[in-house]
Amino acid sequence: MPSAVSSDEWDLPRLKGQIGFEDDYQSDDQDTEFFDVKFYPYGDSTHDPVFAAVSKKHVVIYRLSSKANPPYELVQLFRDDDKEALNCSCTWTKDPETEVPYLCVAGRDAKIKVYDVIQGKLVKVLVGHGGEINDLATSPANFLLIASASEDTTVRIWSLDPAHSKQPCVCLLAGEGHSSGLLTVAFHNSGRYVLSAGHDNVICLWTLPDLPPESNGKNPSKPIVIHYPHFFTSEVHSGIVDCVAFFGDLVLSRACHEDIIVLWRIEGFSSRDPPPKISEAPTTSDTERLTRSAFAPATASACPPQYTRLLEFWTPHCGHQFYLRFKLFHDKDKHPVLAFGNAKAMIFFWDLARLGSYHDFISEVRNPDRDKTQPINRPGWLAPINHRHKGDAVSKLRDAASDRESVASGRTGSVDVETHIDLNTNYSQETIESWELKYDMTRVEEPIRAHAQSNVTVKDFVGRQVAWSAGGEWCVVVGSKNLAIILQRWHKKDQANEKEKKPTQDRQNRADSGPAKVSVEAP
Repeated sequence: MPSAVSSDEWDLPRLKGQIGFEDDYQSDDQDTEFFDVKFYPYGDSTHDPVFAAVSKKHVVIYRLSSKANPPYELVQLFRDDDKEALNCSCTWTKDPETEVPYLCVAGRDAKIKVYDVIQGKLVKVLVGHGGEINDLATSPANFLLIASASEDTTVRIWSLDPAHSKQPCVCLLAGEGHSSGLLTVAFHNSGRYVLSAGHDNVICLWTLPDLPPESNGKNPSKPIVIHYPHFFTSEVHSGIVDCVAFFGDLVLSRACHEDIIVLWRIEGFSSRDPPPKISEAPTTSDTERLTRSAFAPATASACPPQYTRLLEFWTPHCGHQFYLRFKLFHDKDKHPVLAFGNAKAMIFFWDLARLGSYHDFISEVRNPDRDKTQPINRPGWLAPINHRHKGDAVSKLRDAASDRESVASGRTGSVDVETHIDLNTNYSQETIESWELKYDMTRVEEPIRAHAQSNVTVKDFVGRQVAWSAGGEWCVVVGSKNLAIILQRWHKKDQANEKEKKPTQDRQNRADSGPAKVSVEAP
């Protein structure tokens, strides 16, 4: 038998618990639900992570801990009593002087409300949008800059810097970008570029200008208005685009009815290059052009591709639902992992590092010049399909235990050392096809299947938003029925150093039996 070497880097999250929040607010046409969730990104890495979730009239703040049972603790809760408020988005920032955590919350009333999370008090309200705000994002390069995407078809950039207190809206992305309401906005890691998308099927990339100077006297600087994005396309998707994100300089996006997340590249775009000038943005002189780009402009003599689709990730059973949003965990020292919750109580994970590792493994096996007497390391997550033999009770138990650990939980961090003669000889066609569906980047016509899947026990749970803790250990998915699904990876149970009050099975039973309830009544 091949030897195995333990490794955690390939682990994917598995279910640790569920929180059910009993909101007193009930709308006429649907149950209450969480629409957004974000982890606090500025905390000490040695401290337990904290996340906020928005549920129409309420905001809840939880702390997660591997040492607690259950692994979550409610630390703050506040209610928005504005009559018109139905909140659906949030983002974190902090006080520029005291560094007290602030949470920005927005929704139907077109206001951005900034809360002191420690006190649970409202400290600032930002107004200016003419329609519902559907998404918020904080600049990774400057925690005082907030982007908001609205039904009024614009993106506004807000500064919480005291220097802009008289005019906090410092930039307006509007004009010739979008023709319908926006649903999603995302910053590039550099803070210089912003993606936006929404009901018009269009994705825009905007270049942010330098901020206006400090407000002086009675006449603060007016917001800088950007009329044209530097990239515009309605070709990547054919439906409502409800989630966009940068992956380095690449773009991830999804749209209603398509059941895929698309990874694609804007040709010619590099954040290492100097940012393009406002005057270089393509205008709408050619109204029939579905893609316009300042990075690979079309000319009469040559028309290079302006974007390239690279990969698709399969997200089945989303149906007619929109406002379903993925989240990518991306840290330079860890594997990038994509997570998404669909409309049928399923949570999918893709470890993007596995795609390259699979390519290397297959290339080594198929190398005609390799020494076939030397063993090859097969990643433990690349498990062959072994059908159980009828009546073999020992094999059934062994296979069942292996399946639970390596497939359902995402714990697949071993390396099998094998001597290969031929790929088709050593593995069944079923195994090879299964691997190709999950890991083969050359099959551009086939969306990549999830590398791990967690099934939520509550029927027809709709995953609205995903969040990752800063270190990538915790993943939270929120959505319909006011549920928050808690998942974790890399947690090792060291019984010699950690005595648990209850056995592990009791904790798993808690996760499987249903969500813990948190009740709230109107004051």
